[in-house]
Amino acid sequence: MHEVSIMSGLISAILKELESYKVVSVTEVVLTIGKLTNLGIEQMEFAYEIMTRDTILEGSRLVIEEEPIEVLCNSCSYEGPTKDAEFGDDHGSVPVLSCPKCGSEIKLIKGQACCVKTVDIEEEV
Repeated sequence: MHEVSIMSGLISAILKELESYKVVSVTEVVLTIGKLTNLGIEQMEFAYEIMTRDTILEGSRLVIEEEPIEVLCNSCSYEGPTKDAEFGDDHGSVPVLSCPKCGSEIKLIKGQACCVKTVDIEEEV
């Protein structure tokens, strides 16, 4: 479960940054997680809840915004989402990483993020 190690790193980075402020409480943490990271949202939420106990982050709301996959075609300049390849009943789908318009090579421009977008805090006055 690599979600635990990823969440551990994110929490450590947030706590380190919060040392620069006189934080009374943290109300919300917003993460951006790209679809291509294959990180499980429920596992990330569970890890956050467990790993923030006894820290200034305990009780804060975790919001995870999923970043969709977007590509840029090297040939026809298409920019947008990919198509998915379906694998039938209960086997899911995976993105096709070629241009949905012309089939050429593409450059990934979105979908790989794993970062802290915002942290909503209350500071000491």
